[in-house]
Amino acid sequence: MLGIPDLLVCDEAGNFHLIELKFTKTNAVTLRPHQVAFLSKHQHASAWILIKKQKATTDPAEVFLYPAKDAVDLRMDGLSKVTPAYHDKQPVKWSEVWNLICPVK
Repeated sequence: MLGIPDLLVCDEAGNFHLIELKFTKTNAVTLRPHQVAFLSKHQHASAWILIKKQKATTDPAEVFLYPAKDAVDLRMDGLSKVTPAYHDKQPVKWSEVWNLICPVK
């Protein structure tokens, strides 16, 4: 099925989370129309877009996390105009990213 995110993860409580993985060297995010459609349709679920931005292999990478509801804006406007739920340069605080994706209840 077209548009299904790259990762399906299950947390300790048995809840599922969808994560679309993207890589960019610029502020543009290449979400395909079927990916945008899937993410928009399932924005009520725990669906996320995780982006790694790195201009060159010698540059430090940046990581951005967006909820699925931002898919259209990311495709149209890119990283510079959409506020992420998480943004950091290496080293990334992966525990913070995970807590946003699947918060402890």
